[in-house]
Amino acid sequence: MVAIGYARVSTIEQRTALQIKALKQFGCDSFYEDKASGAKTDRPELLKALSYLREGDILVIWKLDRLGGAIKHLIDIVNDLEARKVC
Repeated sequence: MVAIGYARVSTIEQRTALQIKALKQFGCDSFYEDKASGAKTDRPELLKALSYLREGDILVIWKLDRLGGAIKHLIDIVNDLEARKVC
């Protein structure tokens, strides 16, 4: 079991430092970071994180809106994680 952290900011001017600090405190083994709108579904680092996760692993996010801005996309991600038994 590994804990993978995912952080996202919407613009290149913003920083993920606060999110990464919280993910480190949780004990994440590695981190993936995107600088893109949450409405985009083609976030490369999120796709890498999701493909890395295996059964029993944990995906850690700072806030739910960091994972997805659109409800449909967020539901799709959660359904996929549940089907693969990722926490």
